[in-house]
Amino acid sequence: MSNIPKNPTPLNALPPIVTQAKWLKSHEALLAKEKAHTRAGDALAAERRRQPMVQVTKKYKFNNEDSELGLLDLFEGRRQLIVYHHMLKPADKSPCPGCCMFTDMVSHLAHLNARDTTFALVSRAPIDEIVPFKKRMGWDIPWHSNSDDFNADFMVTDGFGLNIFLQDSENIYHTYFTTGRGVEHLGNVWTFLDLTPLGRQEKWEVSPSGWPQTAPYQWWKLHDDYENKMQTNCCDSN
Repeated sequence: MSNIPKNPTPLNALPPIVTQAKWLKSHEALLAKEKAHTRAGDALAAERRRQPMVQVTKKYKFNNEDSELGLLDLFEGRRQLIVYHHMLKPADKSPCPGCCMFTDMVSHLAHLNARDTTFALVSRAPIDEIVPFKKRMGWDIPWHSNSDDFNADFMVTDGFGLNIFLQDSENIYHTYFTTGRGVEHLGNVWTFLDLTPLGRQEKWEVSPSGWPQTAPYQWWKLHDDYENKMQTNCCDSN
């Protein structure tokens, strides 16, 4: 049953009601500002790809449904790892609705995988509590339990956050962190990739020399059409 009221209360103080011609003129002015905002975001992403990194040498332990893992294992053989620190805690009777809403909005992982990127959730709750909650929510995102210093070491102390890591020849580097409203606009493939050190890996991007890049659009596929080897390493198969 729909929760939308059959007779919504009338709104007060509507914007001006104008002709189509006046609306179009106003819309074109707004669109120019939106395009400038997009270009500024592209420049910021290019700067982000050139930010320094910190090597991660400390060992961390994670548990999934089957085994104990290290941080490198969370990459699943890919170059980049995006970790969302979900606030699910031990014996959690009131799971964070914000964390759950964010997770609901994460797009199909096959597209991120095709750009050599793994997405995973990490929580303080034990894995035997994560598994039934994950099933209840209908999520198939990798979700790991962690009880050591991983959260605190990467700036997540009393809430949620998102960290990005790069691995090169099994050396792990911490590249990015955001929280609060920095997480609110995320969820689709492009917003996540724009935060990573390799970016979207498309030729139009201003990336460091030698960074993997392919033609835009051509790597896009239906999520069930990606070849297995492409999901493992997009940069060798494009």
